[in-house]
Amino acid sequence: MIFQVTEIEFDFDDPDEEFTQHHFDKIIDQTIGQIWEADDEDDLIEEITCATGWCINAIAYRHVLS
Repeated sequence: MIFQVTEIEFDFDDPDEEFTQHHFDKIIDQTIGQIWEADDEDDLIEEITCATGWCINAIAYRHVLS
């Protein structure tokens, strides 16, 4: 299935990371609007987590018809 992320909230609460808000905003901007291929919602979340290195708290997406 093909998905396009419309909204996403990452878990940026890891105190060991030294990222600025700019870095967090950039990760979000690079994820929203992107097209992802996944088997289902759980696989989509896993794909994005692996690609960004951050866990996801909430996600909204739309199915892209091919």
